[in-house]
Amino acid sequence: MSSTSSKTNLLGMSQNELEQVFAAHDEKPFRARQLMQWIYQRGVVDFDAMTDLAKSSRGWLSEEAEITLPEVQSRHDSVDGTIKWLFASGWGQAVETVFIPEPGRGTLCISSQVGCALDCAFCATGAQGFNRNLTSAEIIGQVWHAMKELPRRDNGEPAVTNIVFMGMGEPLANYRNVVTVLELLVSDWAFGLSRRRVTLSTSGIVPHIEKLGDACNVALAVSLHAPNDELRDSIVPINKLHPIATLLEACWAYAAKHANRFITFEYVMLRGVNDSLAHADQLASLLKGKPAKVNLIPFNPFSGTQFKRSSAETIRHFQNRLRQRGLVATTRKTRGDDIDAACGQLAGKVSDRVRTPLGQKNIVDKNTGKSKIRMASA
Repeated sequence: MSSTSSKTNLLGMSQNELEQVFAAHDEKPFRARQLMQWIYQRGVVDFDAMTDLAKSSRGWLSEEAEITLPEVQSRHDSVDGTIKWLFASGWGQAVETVFIPEPGRGTLCISSQVGCALDCAFCATGAQGFNRNLTSAEIIGQVWHAMKELPRRDNGEPAVTNIVFMGMGEPLANYRNVVTVLELLVSDWAFGLSRRRVTLSTSGIVPHIEKLGDACNVALAVSLHAPNDELRDSIVPINKLHPIATLLEACWAYAAKHANRFITFEYVMLRGVNDSLAHADQLASLLKGKPAKVNLIPFNPFSGTQFKRSSAETIRHFQNRLRQRGLVATTRKTRGDDIDAACGQLAGKVSDRVRTPLGQKNIVDKNTGKSKIRMASA
């Protein structure tokens, strides 16, 4: 966001933060919950239209606060019904959000960072570089816009039924803002989604997987993409910090904290790289007997990539081998590739790039919007 307003943006604030805003004006906590319902359930951002708030409350809210949404720069519609929005994120940056309609459900894929610092070899976002974390307002604003713009289903329910953090960026590298958004997504006073309908996808920041297990019970997907450390080191560099054994230990601990919880392991199929039956056997040995599911993802090409998609036959044989070894394995259907909205293709607009070394954290100066780096302690 590039707003220079001195008013406080209430979008993306946690319930506790909003209650503190009202408490500062000697207002009861339930006023914060009323405000949340107006913003997230009714899609209203004009304080004067929030008729069950006292007139005095609307007065000081209008003077001191605002509800500022990220600006939509463009919308692209695929022939298969997929929709991609480009949201401005200030200073020449932009991020992408994708809606995937399916019978009985509608999945919104949201971004958490401007670019990504993890530099996975097969991902267009990583190739763009990294600038900064998105604020909680910029993240939840993507959801607000989709909920508001898309027509409701025939049964009256919102078009968006599922949220996945699988857009631009590594969500757990933006932990504090992402957890706040997760709380809003499942809150009865905000979007009220089932925790099983909210999925966070991570490349494997182990300390934050452990924290997330205590903070928010949502579905977890892990971008594994290789069955051994040597191969994963080369295509998912964070593996050098958190190797597969350490990552899996954190995953099983996460699953153990929640009843009937499975971890989904995402595995992009790269021709001649990780798609042999020997790789399938290694993967099965890692996951068999554990609360695990495997989602095979046909690689989606982008400009400048060295990788190619595994053939449909190779993917089918790989999937069958996993099933023969006792694993639940599915293959993701490619959607929106004609508008570069398929998995791994999101690139947005990333300028003034800051490639943070692994183990460091990108901090944005609120006054300038520029990035500063410090070691991450949490």
